[in-house]
Amino acid sequence: EVAVRGGEQFGLVGDTLRDVVDDWGQPIYQGPKRISDRIALIEVEGTLINKGKWIGKSSGQTTYEAIGLQADDCRTDSSIDGVIVEIDSFGGEVTGAFDCAERLYELSQAKPTIAILTDHALSAGYLLAAPARQIVIPQNGQAGSIGVISMHVDASKWLADQGLSGTILKAGARKADFNAYQPLPPEVLEEALTDMEAMRRDFAATVARFRAGRLSFDAAMATEAKCFRGQAAVEAGLADAVARPSQVLAAFQEELGRVAG
Repeated sequence: EVAVRGGEQFGLVGDTLRDVVDDWGQPIYQGPKRISDRIALIEVEGTLINKGKWIGKSSGQTTYEAIGLQADDCRTDSSIDGVIVEIDSFGGEVTGAFDCAERLYELSQAKPTIAILTDHALSAGYLLAAPARQIVIPQNGQAGSIGVISMHVDASKWLADQGLSGTILKAGARKADFNAYQPLPPEVLEEALTDMEAMRRDFAATVARFRAGRLSFDAAMATEAKCFRGQAAVEAGLADAVARPSQVLAAFQEELGRVAG
């Protein structure tokens, strides 16, 4: 069963985005966006989140749900010869990111793809750029941040300063591990950091597989989640060329023409 909220269905199983209509009864999704007759465009912009019934950026967010659906349709649509993935994102949720990246990788295995950064592909944004056959970055664009970040806020001192105290009621010894009303226990912090390091290694291994021969697992780990700008990103193996985004479309069209010919 798919939950219904505000007239929109939320759920990934079954590609329910295909069935969503707008206020006038028109489908929200009507197939991949085209730049030309034979080239499709997938837009990855803003904060990346797992679910949401829209295509492209809405209120500064793009959903993995919509990106993955477009990637699948670009892969299976015989009228599409190549795909541009336009990326301008500082990242977002871990949840859903790896599945979405794999769907983009399946697309790249089937058809020519190019990721054009306008101007940033960082963290989860870079995870979605890495599957493309080529990554083009502007001179002042950034790529990288192959890492994981989180935060715990200890508000216990603030509560005490306000003359307040809280009592946490729980069933299960670990239920309140990350609550904001007491300091983070050392063993919980250690476990969290271990889990995050495992995710970072998975991130590095995934982008190394996508960019085989250009970015190794060790090189991805050695970045220590650093962000690289322009030519430095190319030299680090995170991108393939520096160019203005406006230059890339014509070159991609020309290359597809040679392949088709």
